[in-house]
Amino acid sequence: MVFITEDLIRKRAEHNEMMLSTLEEVSLHQQEIEKIEHIDKWCKELKILYLQSNLIPKIENLSHLKKLEYVNLALNNIEEIEGLEKCECLKKLDLTVNFVGKISSVKTLKDNIFLEELYLVGNPCAQFEGYRDYVAACLPQLKTLDGTTIETSERIKAQQNFRFIENKIIEQENAYLVQREIEREEGLNELESAKIEEVTDEEFWSKPSKHTPEARYEIQKKIEKQNEEKSGNKNRLEELKKKAPRRTFDERGKPLNINEAKIDFHFEEDDEEQCYRLELPVYKHMDTSLLDCDVQPSYVRVTLKGKIFQLTLSKEVNCDSSVAKRSQITGSLQITMPFAKQIIKTSPNSQKPKDTTAIKTAHKSAEKGENDSKLSENEKNKTEFLEVDSSSGKLVDLNVVGKPEKGQATKRNAPYKPKSYFADVSCSQKVKNLIEVPDDLPPLDDFGF
Repeated sequence: MVFITEDLIRKRAEHNEMMLSTLEEVSLHQQEIEKIEHIDKWCKELKILYLQSNLIPKIENLSHLKKLEYVNLALNNIEEIEGLEKCECLKKLDLTVNFVGKISSVKTLKDNIFLEELYLVGNPCAQFEGYRDYVAACLPQLKTLDGTTIETSERIKAQQNFRFIENKIIEQENAYLVQREIEREEGLNELESAKIEEVTDEEFWSKPSKHTPEARYEIQKKIEKQNEEKSGNKNRLEELKKKAPRRTFDERGKPLNINEAKIDFHFEEDDEEQCYRLELPVYKHMDTSLLDCDVQPSYVRVTLKGKIFQLTLSKEVNCDSSVAKRSQITGSLQITMPFAKQIIKTSPNSQKPKDTTAIKTAHKSAEKGENDSKLSENEKNKTEFLEVDSSSGKLVDLNVVGKPEKGQATKRNAPYKPKSYFADVSCSQKVKNLIEVPDDLPPLDDFGF
């Protein structure tokens, strides 16, 4: 048995931020509720109430809901219309597929002046002769009955023949009530016998059932029992199916290769970059918070939604330098793990570097020698003349040139007579030899040069 509790109503009031005092609409359908209670005290502003598909046998505890406009009580065990007299704003009442046989109880809705729609289809009273005319005459404010509009002419005829229709309705009602008492007693006896004798599911569902509140109640209890058994068996199966915790290491402590997620992966060793590369095709729309990556020197482990993917590594890697990235386009996870011991390798085509400085100096010296040789040849072939200016301020006796021979005296005080001499000289960077030097030319050292 399910009771209407505050927590139940708050869960159904999420659209109103779980506030009960200002709640205007609540849905409590298919909750196996057997009694209406507390709603009129907690939800006084309620306008719409859904209570269909439950086991409610009586309409009660709704008189304080002054703003209530619509009540849906379809598919319950209600046998009489009552408890709605003080719902002043009631506009629509749905009692489809219940057990209302006392049609005279419809007169209790006479004071609900705003009532426009009433649904009684699927009830025993709907089978009575003159049922529609009786309801139309009893409720003059009603506009629609069982989804069909009540015409003015139809209501006038019903009111004119009301006494005759009423007598018929009362006779049929009394006959139904007598039969209903018999069915109630038989139903109670069947419930007691079912408790004593255990009936199998096949026998229960193959046995024909009557359309009574007791039969519906019995069916509902049977369904509850089966659901409990299924849930119990399911829990047992889950306990049996519970696997031992996954082993990630063997007895010697070495990591194992595991792929619980059963995903394809790409793993390679890059000799040039000195690292391992691992690519996992993770779902594009999977949240990154559901991924967990752990890189250790000898293995890498990735957890995808609780499922482990572990791969052993033949070489140790540097955990601190490892990088994990996720593609924004495909969603795949890429892990780069550099080796802990980097090895420097030389390519087979590589040679020792040559001494470029020595080569450059050798080239420079060779070029310099060639230039010097070319310059010396040009200078040898070139003829230059030496001219002595006669306007020089110094008096130089050019008659005395070279060193005097033994026994020969120098003429230092002889008067100067300017003469011009031309000498054919072969020059290089420095003048080395003089051709046709006069004998009377004095040495340069003697004149202060």
